Amino acid sequence: MNKKLFLPFLFLALLLVFQPLSPVAAQDGGDDVVHAVLFYSPTCPHCKYVMTEVLPPLQEEYGDALDIFFVDTTSPAGQELYLKFLDYYSVPDERRGVPTLLLAPDTILVGSGEIPDIFPGLIAEGLAQGGVDWADLPGLADFMATGTEAAPHKLTMGERFALDPAGNTVSVVVLLGMLLVVLLIAFNFQRPARKVKTPNWLIPALSVLGLLVAIYLSFVEMTQTDAICGPVGDCNTVQQSPYATLFGFLPVGVLGVIGYVLIMAAWAVQNYGKDEWHKTATQALWFFSGFGTLFSIYLTFLEPFVIGATCMWCITSAIVQTAIFWFSTEPAKVYLVKQNTKKIRRKKYHGKKKKSSSAKRRKRH
Repeated sequence: MNKKLFLPFLFLALLLVFQPLSPVAAQDGGDDVVHAVLFYSPTCPHCKYVMTEVLPPLQEEYGDALDIFFVDTTSPAGQELYLKFLDYYSVPDERRGVPTLLLAPDTILVGSGEIPDIFPGLIAEGLAQGGVDWADLPGLADFMATGTEAAPHKLTMGERFALDPAGNTVSVVVLLGMLLVVLLIAFNFQRPARKVKTPNWLIPALSVLGLLVAIYLSFVEMTQTDAICGPVGDCNTVQQSPYATLFGFLPVGVLGVIGYVLIMAAWAVQNYGKDEWHKTATQALWFFSGFGTLFSIYLTFLEPFVIGATCMWCITSAIVQTAIFWFSTEPAKVYLVKQNTKKIRRKKYHGKKKKSSSAKRRKRH
């Protein structure tokens, strides 16, 4: 063989002989396997990202050396197993949510940030140590034996409410309060307008509070980071739901920021703008806060009965919107009632004019 051809072939042969075995090649016999459990929800966008973008390349790379069992937390059995998992491993509130990956003995990865960042290294480390067995989670073996992992279950409203009973109860109370305020405002319009003394700083103070909440929620939704949640509610489940985004691209938090900015701008024009702008700004403030209140009612209804979890940040914003709507109603009503009164007077005037003209015609005949 020509020396020019022989040397490249020799070099390639040496590379094949001395290159380290890949993880897939190293697990001949199928004993060296990394086993993991992924808790997910079919309505969770972070879960979808992990299951469609993160895990498939890893499963393709490691083949049978990587075995992941999927648990749908929206099914009754999956929800029961997930609750056992939270209790058995004493998972803190701020670490509760899906997607969650469980790796023996007690490694827990939460969210679409930790799983892609940490899990690949854990796989390589586990294979180097001879594999990782299934986690010692009570009920896992029985659940796996039923083979129900690929059978998503559509929860009823009652079942979704039971996922977060304390937080969802708060949602229902706030929802009823918001509906009551809207009804009172509607009935209030039947009464004559009156001037109500409200502290001038109240609406801007509420707007600033709502704006801060909306900015924080925008940050959580846009960066897909875990929200800071209190002892009641499950903020991350709400923020990871498809209802946290409008039209597939607009985070609800961003819409809240826009709404509060418009409310603050209308209030500023109402108080410091030209006199001829006062009427328009007062009505704009009322309409903006009214739209925000109605939209907050819709979102608050979704939390306990559709999503199955409550975000206290969202509840705070809903209360703030409703309060602004309430306090901006009476000033706006002064102008709105005046307009209606003028229209009624015009109709009566034109009606009387027509009657008098018709009466005159009769007399002539």
